[in-house]
Amino acid sequence: MSARCQVLGTVPGFGHSVSHSHVRTKRRFNPNIQKKRYWVPSLGRNVTLRVSAKGIKTIDRRGIDVVVAQILARGEKV
Repeated sequence: MSARCQVLGTVPGFGHSVSHSHVRTKRRFNPNIQKKRYWVPSLGRNVTLRVSAKGIKTIDRRGIDVVVAQILARGEKV
């Protein structure tokens, strides 16, 4: 599975690890992806989403119905 948030679309960032001797090696900054299950009253069922920690806060702010409607409008499967 890809390290991508279904709510915000957050993807990994890339950069360098810098050692004490200042040697740079490539590295990947993955988002904090969690698998979370929500009850969606508008659909009348549970949905499991792969969301980042910031995505969970977004769902708390906007509400699960609004967020799921936006995901479905993008054509993504829920």
